[in-house]
Amino acid sequence: MSVDDILTIKLNPNDNVATAFKNISKGETTQNIKAENNIPKGHKIALKKILKGERIIKYDQIIGLARNDINIGEHVHVDNTEFKSTEHDYEFSTSVRLPNFVPENQRPTFDGFKRPNGQVGTRNYIGILTSVNCSATAARNIANAFDDKILSEYPNVDGVVSFTHGTGCGMADSGDGFEALQRVLLGYIQHPNLAGVLLIGLGCEANQIKFLLDAYNLNENPFFQTMTIQEMGGLRKTIEEGIKRIHAMLPEINQLQRSAQSVEHLSLALQCGGSDAWSGITSNPALGHAADLLVKNGGTAVLAETPEIYGAEHLLTRRAINKNVGDKLVDRILWWEDYVDRNKGSLNNNPSPGNKAGGLTTILEKSLGAAAKGGTTPLNDVLMYAEKSKSKGFLFMDSPGYDPASVTGQIATGCNLVSFTTGRGSAFGSKPSPSIKIATNTEMYQHMEEDMDVNAGKIVTDNESIETVGNEIFDLLVRVASGEKSKSEKQGLGDLEFVPWQIGATM
Repeated sequence: MSVDDILTIKLNPNDNVATAFKNISKGETTQNIKAENNIPKGHKIALKKILKGERIIKYDQIIGLARNDINIGEHVHVDNTEFKSTEHDYEFSTSVRLPNFVPENQRPTFDGFKRPNGQVGTRNYIGILTSVNCSATAARNIANAFDDKILSEYPNVDGVVSFTHGTGCGMADSGDGFEALQRVLLGYIQHPNLAGVLLIGLGCEANQIKFLLDAYNLNENPFFQTMTIQEMGGLRKTIEEGIKRIHAMLPEINQLQRSAQSVEHLSLALQCGGSDAWSGITSNPALGHAADLLVKNGGTAVLAETPEIYGAEHLLTRRAINKNVGDKLVDRILWWEDYVDRNKGSLNNNPSPGNKAGGLTTILEKSLGAAAKGGTTPLNDVLMYAEKSKSKGFLFMDSPGYDPASVTGQIATGCNLVSFTTGRGSAFGSKPSPSIKIATNTEMYQHMEEDMDVNAGKIVTDNESIETVGNEIFDLLVRVASGEKSKSEKQGLGDLEFVPWQIGATM
């Protein structure tokens, strides 16, 4: 990465565009090139003449084609750039770099909640899940009964949280959507951050509680209970009984204590939202370094948001531990192409207005930056949405690019921490897994400091290295895993961000 008079950054010697470090006025000179028009901060300037149909190169990768001739010094953005789906000649397992694992006795530790099944939680919540939207009010009222005054008597319990959603009926009782919802519920029922779970249904919904129990051989016990409104005799009776059952769980769950546990028990969700041109330059590579550190210490890092790695998936297939894993990723890409086409959409619609205002032009450019969150270690598996992970190391989970739906799936896989990079700004938070937010640029970090945990913009403004900021992220993750509250937790976020992906027809 080279910086010229702190006006532009050229990321790779082969690039034919550079990124504006600050607003460049028409006529200003950078890299011996005079700007032909105003170039907003974070946007691209042409370093050479690019003829119509020629490739626009950033990160030494194609990010689009010239819609018309682009002159030297011209602003390169949506008006003169187009996206065309490209056929990749995929390479499999050609860039596998096995990590140098840290010996077990030298790995850092965090203070976590050791569960009887060997899992380790970073938080100690009680969750109230719903099989269907019809039981959402019951779940919310039960959770709301446990206010700060009551919970102050149970200092080792992080809270009682309701996880409600908008589906569970008016759907087929088989197929992608039904199976995804059941995987989400299973993942939360078995999540290490939930010491107790109450699952509530209406009673007649398509997503029958009994189907879930039978499909996954789940047995009720004092800390996993189910009930339906119809069986209880109505909403009021359900709420009263639910409150009674949670009260019965609290004393024993409060007896649970944190103890030193290896970071190999951490599973980190890798997320981004409100991305800008700096995401792929600062925060995402720094988070990728932190993910590498976690993997080298025996932990797990889970990348997701399939539409947001579209066009960069060939970089991940090269890192696939074997061809079968690479094929699974390609299969999901093909599924998404068909899914979007059937719904009369376009994967290039993924960059939002905010992304484009921040300098991202095409899905290819956005995806190349997003993939950097995954670091450099081998891709060990590709998971279906909310599929419980059986492997450790670096994994990919299929999901939409919509942050709440994606994180809901990642938590269901077993992620007990969430990391979230943002350039435009975000007020995201999650439960039961705490979320840290990483700013891509110093200006936004200072503007939204109450919401941001880490300023990765220092990589540009203070010349800090990606590794230094990555180490800072890793250290913060360990502290948050041990109980330190993230900015989103301090603001009480996470109660409304449980959003299972709804696939298929609502009937």
